Amino acid sequence: MTESILTSVPDPNLISSTLPPISSTSNLTSNQSSNVKLDLRNQLFDLDRDDLMELPESILLCLFPNGLVLSQKHQQQQQQHHQDNQLDDHSDQINESDHEIYYVDFDGSCLAYILKFFNDARLTYYGSLNRDLNHLHQPLNLPPNLQSPLFSHQAIIALREELEYFVIPPNLGSNSDSKLPHPQHHNLIQLKQTCGDSLLENKNIFTPFQKNINRENNLAEQHLIDMLCMSGFNRDDQWGYRSMEPKRCCITSLGLVLLKTGITYDHPDGIQITGPSNPSQLLNPQINSNQFATAQKLLLFWRKPARKCWWDTSELEVNLPNQPSYLVKLWVRRVWTLELSLI
Repeated sequence: MTESILTSVPDPNLISSTLPPISSTSNLTSNQSSNVKLDLRNQLFDLDRDDLMELPESILLCLFPNGLVLSQKHQQQQQQHHQDNQLDDHSDQINESDHEIYYVDFDGSCLAYILKFFNDARLTYYGSLNRDLNHLHQPLNLPPNLQSPLFSHQAIIALREELEYFVIPPNLGSNSDSKLPHPQHHNLIQLKQTCGDSLLENKNIFTPFQKNINRENNLAEQHLIDMLCMSGFNRDDQWGYRSMEPKRCCITSLGLVLLKTGITYDHPDGIQITGPSNPSQLLNPQINSNQFATAQKLLLFWRKPARKCWWDTSELEVNLPNQPSYLVKLWVRRVWTLELSLI
């Protein structure tokens, strides 16, 4: 694990100005559907493959740890495993199309949040959800200083946190007044749930990271927060999605913001979009050079997620029903993943 999240990306001089297409389905065979069906903890999604390919890389790895195109044999094994664990009375009504469904242990509410944000961003930038916008993405005789994809695509910053916590209850063998009363199994489960609920309420994005920076006096990571807050986040922002993982002492959080590029286009009255409305506008953008330089640094995280892991500890006063309050120690492990998506 690197000391700085910024060291997880390549040198900007190694990135070509002519980047590959943002998404493509040209490698799909003729008998493959353009849609992918997902069952996320019994919540169904029917998504276009192009929509999936635009999602953050770290999210795709959660959805498809073995790759998007699974073999039919693997799918049949996955389907059989899913059916064996079904407890409802409708398992005998599975139809022949079920082999096309990917069963994923991922929160559907998180994916719904991502899809809504991406659709809203597409509407704001292009003015349409349709993908018939290739006129903006065709190769043009642009000068070198205008060949960045930030001139023709909406960029989205994705910041994800995986938080695992470990509860250290009071010493059960001591005579201390703070020891855990009635240390039955259900009390320990309730204790973990109570601690998780307390952590879940702490929704500020940057407070824990800033605490770690202040403790270690890490100037590079302080610069990262400053850069993120220049590019779309605010220092008091809260997570857009935050939820406890079922049957685990783990909380997953996600924050999405539009990247501030410093690029604007003049539009005729009545056109309410932020991106270029025609190819000729790509030749005459208004550019805030300082803002654009910062955005170019974050472009390094496109399809190259960077991660930062750190530990923290704290004490929490717990109040369980019909029991006196007592202090427990919490060890918390956070993993941040930062990346950029282009739509």
